[in-house]
Amino acid sequence: MREIDEIVENFEFFDDWEGRYQYLIELGEALPAMPDELKREENWVKPCMSTVHVSAHLEPSDPSLIYFRGDCDTAIIKGVLALLLDLFSHRTLDEIRGLDVDSLFRRLKLEEHLSPSRHVGIYAIVEKMIERAEALSKAETSKLEPTISS
Repeated sequence: MREIDEIVENFEFFDDWEGRYQYLIELGEALPAMPDELKREENWVKPCMSTVHVSAHLEPSDPSLIYFRGDCDTAIIKGVLALLLDLFSHRTLDEIRGLDVDSLFRRLKLEEHLSPSRHVGIYAIVEKMIERAEALSKAETSKLEPTISS
């Protein structure tokens, strides 16, 4: 997938993991603020040790596409979250479900450089993003279904 290739290429620009960590931190710092009203229970990534929230929204210009907002209280995970928000956004639900994040994480060697608990948390973020996209899609579908009156 082209976007995953681009992410990997950006990381390969750095010679060592210290540079890659700094890049992740910068990505997280550039993440737009998530409004407090979106930091609700259903958007909270509970298995993550950091406090992470992720919400899904329809693209105003094309309601078949979904975009994400998110926030995290730790720098490295916020950077990973920024990567995932960028990768998952502006896609259909089927495209989101089809993303090969295992390939991305393997190619970035995140497993080798993040603690096991952070690795679990990152996968929890991915699962929450898919869950929120599915919930949004289901809510939109139910709005479109005709009501049966007796």
